[in-house]
Amino acid sequence: MMSEERKVWFNGKLIPWEKATVHIFSHAFSRGSALFEVFAVFPSPAAPVAFRSDLHMQRLWNSAKFLGMELAQTREELEKAVVKTVKANRLNQGYVKIVAFWGIESFANLVPDVKLDMSIFAVPATVDYGDVSKPIRACFAKWRKIHPESMPVEAKAAGYYINAMLARRDAYQRGFDQGIMLDTQGFVAEGSVEAVFMVKDGVLMTPPLGRILPSVSRQSVLDVARVIGIPVVEKAIKAEDLMTADELFTSCTVVRVLPIGQFENRKLDKAPGPISRQLIKVFDEIIGGRDERFKQWLIPLR
Repeated sequence: MMSEERKVWFNGKLIPWEKATVHIFSHAFSRGSALFEVFAVFPSPAAPVAFRSDLHMQRLWNSAKFLGMELAQTREELEKAVVKTVKANRLNQGYVKIVAFWGIESFANLVPDVKLDMSIFAVPATVDYGDVSKPIRACFAKWRKIHPESMPVEAKAAGYYINAMLARRDAYQRGFDQGIMLDTQGFVAEGSVEAVFMVKDGVLMTPPLGRILPSVSRQSVLDVARVIGIPVVEKAIKAEDLMTADELFTSCTVVRVLPIGQFENRKLDKAPGPISRQLIKVFDEIIGGRDERFKQWLIPLR
């Protein structure tokens, strides 16, 4: 689809892509006060399907609650708007990004008392995320994850991603693909936009909630692992534990299981390992609509 044909749902109306703008003086632009969600869309015989969009919607409402913001739409209205946006853009496979924000111009008003503006984007799968067919190289980022007593880390808010940007840039500057942040106590937290997993002696481990984003991808990996019989532990992971792990991988909306083939100066030559391969295989079956155990995760957009 040509750019001039693409549509954005904005406050109840579909508008041309190039018209989806906000003033530079807006609160969202100058203060970073935007909430957002991104979920994957896959093809199916009847209609495109959204991967666990119900959990993403719930997290959007949770984010608004944590940050004292109010959405102007009901959840049902927003779900219908997503379908309308996907259809208008003839999206069969790709991503939906929802952005809720204070679009009002603001100089001194730090806490607006108005409902959030709402926008929905349908992005084709051609968006470049690099080569995800091979294991990546990761490292410890020099930046720490934001402390939960500084901001509610359960919210998915735009302003938080300066922290994520710094971690990713630090990794790039050192020649790595991803940087893994520790929390302020020195335990493993997460990547810039990824949940972190390790395998040791056949047990899948990941940091507990409370100091990290409640990632839908993270939850999906845990749910799949439990169903297929992989032992799972959510626990505080020491930095040095990553250096002795049998397998390491990250998970996000774009790549549900992305194996790590090198961490710092340590090579994991057999990446992806057996548990990573098992999870990758099951996720491929899920998104292809071939695994009845997880059929409810694929929500028709019609």
